[in-house]
Amino acid sequence: MKALVLSGGAGTRLRPFSYSMPKQLIPIANKPVLEHVVANIRDLGVREIGIIVGEWGPQIAAVLGDGSRLGCEITYIRQDQPLGLAHCVSLARDFLGDDDFVMYLGDNMLPQGITDIAHDFQANRPAAQVVVYKVADPRAFGVAELEPGGAVRRLVEKPPEFVSDLALIGVYFLTPAIHEAVAAIAPSARGELEITDAIQWLVARGDPVRASEYGGYWKDTGNVDDVLDCNRELLDGLIPAVDGELDDAELIGPVVVEAGARVVRSRIVGPAIIGAGTLVEDSYVGPATSIGRDCVLRATHIDHSIALDGAHIAEVKELHGSLIGRAATVGGASGTAAHRLVIGDHTRIVVAA
Repeated sequence: MKALVLSGGAGTRLRPFSYSMPKQLIPIANKPVLEHVVANIRDLGVREIGIIVGEWGPQIAAVLGDGSRLGCEITYIRQDQPLGLAHCVSLARDFLGDDDFVMYLGDNMLPQGITDIAHDFQANRPAAQVVVYKVADPRAFGVAELEPGGAVRRLVEKPPEFVSDLALIGVYFLTPAIHEAVAAIAPSARGELEITDAIQWLVARGDPVRASEYGGYWKDTGNVDDVLDCNRELLDGLIPAVDGELDDAELIGPVVVEAGARVVRSRIVGPAIIGAGTLVEDSYVGPATSIGRDCVLRATHIDHSIALDGAHIAEVKELHGSLIGRAATVGGASGTAAHRLVIGDHTRIVVAA
């Protein structure tokens, strides 16, 4: 089996960050989302991974390389325009050949993995197997209407009226039958080749299509709140480790201080990560916080937040639920009010009371 990871898209809900970096490289627990995705795929025993990339392809390749660091082989496949998920399958036809494959949206986080679902697919080998998750408002998703036993009766994209509360969450196990389906469908009203239309074509033809309900934690990391929530979820399983330097520092709970980091006259309450080369001085870092590499925190209180690599935060009394971009600078003034900041790369802000 091979894998196809989709990492194009504009990431409009994650602006301003997506102006200067692909959303799939936003760090969760100090690791890019795409690295978490590749790790999940590698756990299936899959080593050949094709990644669909758009204009951010060089930046993604600079982080993931050829895949050897992550225990896999990566092939990059360019998509010049976002013409749909089924269009991605068409672009990857030569790479996929006649192999079964798992297609995985590159901004999806499923930290408990999909190994059991993969085993079920390989044991029964339907023409397609979709992964679904019960949601409160299915109108924002493609949904699956199921027969008793898990067979798919039909797929509906963003239904205005209730059809099912089982949303398609962006993981699909597919056989080569999908290529015939992709070739047979026409673009949707929004001008894209929809994977739901292709799988529905298989259903209409009478091919076996099944659904598996995912019972673990799932987030589409498409907006700031979901990124922060996902960071909290992953940090909950943090294994403490101190490879950096502590000087009059207090660590409470699971805390990681990476090599080259220094924590001076500061208190860290986990779960929290302090990235390599970072200085935390006269500060408090609270739970559910990831501080990236080569950051500087001085006289600052921050919790439930993410600071990306190179961020510089000084004399800010309260930062909560914040996402601070790469090389951004945040300076404080007098006052004790709490602040929430979502600022992009290379930004400079002074926070006043």
